[in-house]
Amino acid sequence: MRNSLARLFQLRPFLTSAIIGIPIVLLIAIGVFTVLTLKFLFFIVLPIGLVVWLFRRIFGRPRTV
Repeated sequence: MRNSLARLFQLRPFLTSAIIGIPIVLLIAIGVFTVLTLKFLFFIVLPIGLVVWLFRRIFGRPRTV
């Protein structure tokens, strides 16, 4: 079976790139999307949430017990 797969890949280089290349491109795309999402969360969402939380904590109404 290994020999027939090797022969198939030698005869059809585009099929080889389709079989091997698409999963690699998909993994790269998922990795880039994950990195961009984490950067967005850490550098945009988290600081805004922290500022809002501090603003409410400092200038919010005083708590009555």
